[in-house]
Amino acid sequence: MAVSDGPGPALPPRDQVRLARAGLAVLTLINLFNYLDRWVVAAVAESIKRSELRLSDTELGALMTGFIIVYTLTAPVFGRLGDTRSRRALIALGVAVWSVATALAGFARGFASLFLARATVGIGEAAYGTIAPSLLADYFPRERRGRAFAVFFAAIPIGSALGYVVGGLADHIVGWRGAFFVAGVPGLLLAALTLRLWEPPRGAQDEAVPLPSPGARDALVALLRNRTYALTVLGYAAYTFALGGIAFWMPSFLERVREIPRAQATVQFGAIVVVTGFVGTYGGGWLGDYCLRFSRQAYLWVSGLATLLAAPLFLLALVATRPGLFWAAMVAAEVLMFISTGPINSTIVNVVSPAIRATAVALSIFTIHTLGDVPSPALVGMISDARSLGEAVLILPVATLVGGLIWTYAGATAQEQHQGASLK
Repeated sequence: MAVSDGPGPALPPRDQVRLARAGLAVLTLINLFNYLDRWVVAAVAESIKRSELRLSDTELGALMTGFIIVYTLTAPVFGRLGDTRSRRALIALGVAVWSVATALAGFARGFASLFLARATVGIGEAAYGTIAPSLLADYFPRERRGRAFAVFFAAIPIGSALGYVVGGLADHIVGWRGAFFVAGVPGLLLAALTLRLWEPPRGAQDEAVPLPSPGARDALVALLRNRTYALTVLGYAAYTFALGGIAFWMPSFLERVREIPRAQATVQFGAIVVVTGFVGTYGGGWLGDYCLRFSRQAYLWVSGLATLLAAPLFLLALVATRPGLFWAAMVAAEVLMFISTGPINSTIVNVVSPAIRATAVALSIFTIHTLGDVPSPALVGMISDARSLGEAVLILPVATLVGGLIWTYAGATAQEQHQGASLK
């Protein structure tokens, strides 16, 4: 791949298309390992609980909370660097850090050392998570970003599912410590591959010439005053609360509440996530781009309505006593949840200036995790310790409903403002 840090000489359109597609492929592959490494801990949670470490459910939930806290706190730093420094170099650094930290978790000798290793994963993933969408937005024009982001974010369910499947199988074969080694080491090769990415100028695919990157304070003020951006992020926080809690606790829920053997639970749930994630994410990206023909707020409408439909189906799955009903409701709910992935992330980069996109993504990450999956795994764990896991997970469909309501309201009010302006 060509290497470019700055604008440099303009590339022929055909080369730009080729490099953009190659860049999308590499970033998507990295995103897959991003989520594999993030969720491998959920696959081995029950083994860790029954090992010599003897962790409680609160401590298991805190492993995810610690990761998210560090991820959230470091995201603004990398967001600002992503708007002013080489994005591919920062991404490579992030991939290397989280890969090493994942492997080091296999050497843990207690809760503290395991917590530290998992928290460090958050530093590397913050670098990648804040900067990759900004780079991706400069690969593709606005009218194709929904589909490009759908491909990129389809790696989330696939990577998460592989975290369950690979982690569960490695746990069964070589133990939970070996599972962390299997998950972490391949990322070092991806870090080297990242250094070969094409880095186009910021705003290269936007009609307007981007302004120089403003100061941190001015960028923050601009984002907070952007009503559509703010509502999109708030809805995303509620959505993340629900998805984070379900993703972390579902393997344990299947084993304890549904009495499915551990290896079978992780493989079955992982397979469901792969299928529903790919169908929902890619379908949502296509549907969002198609609906843009009819409404400028199509991404918000598609995300909001799909999430509203998902909420009662999640509740039905969690209270169902018959296996067939549980799996049918869970599959339908997950497809609907994943529909919003591409459209919502496209909205975040589309409604802000190209000069502050990485900062916008960073602030989004900070908010959705602070209000979302920082508290949700630990809160579900605490309720589980006090009552039962079956009761604890029932707070998650409520959060799903809240997210859908906020996104639908954002789409409705933003469209009204647009129509009103056109009449003047």
